[in-house]
Amino acid sequence: MKGEFETSMMGELTFFLGLQIKQSPKGIFISQSKYTKELIKKFGMENVKAIGTPMSPTTVLDDDNNGKMVDETMYRGMIGSLLYLTANRPDIMFSVCKCARFQSVPKESHLTAVKRIIRYLIGTTEFGLWYDHSNNFSLRGFSDADFVRDKTDRKSISGTCQLLKNALVSWHNKK
Repeated sequence: MKGEFETSMMGELTFFLGLQIKQSPKGIFISQSKYTKELIKKFGMENVKAIGTPMSPTTVLDDDNNGKMVDETMYRGMIGSLLYLTANRPDIMFSVCKCARFQSVPKESHLTAVKRIIRYLIGTTEFGLWYDHSNNFSLRGFSDADFVRDKTDRKSISGTCQLLKNALVSWHNKK
């Protein structure tokens, strides 16, 4: 009979669809640290100082009609790269989605916010999701909303997350 962590003929799964997978008897860790480092280098920010949060709580992004335009293709490329990273980085989900709203006419203020997210990633390249081996199947859910606080269209933003024991299994935010 095969053991719980015995590998197949192909070996232990360590990389799948851009996700790095580290398995141990205590659990499984899923990250995108290699992709994150490549993203930082791709946008020329490898020598920039890291920052502690992806977005300041006081940051207000709007259409910025008087702001200076930036290259749409570059901005969309940055947003696309960051959206791919949200597959296992719920810590940047809200900030990335907030910046993604301005892809049609990005301004310098929007680009500054995106670069801040990348500066946050510089200090958190090794972050990921940990799923410990457990027989505890307690499911907990959390939700939050900021009612009608979006200054652009006066819509609410809500978010939810579900945890199985202490492992994040689902997350979502919506405008």
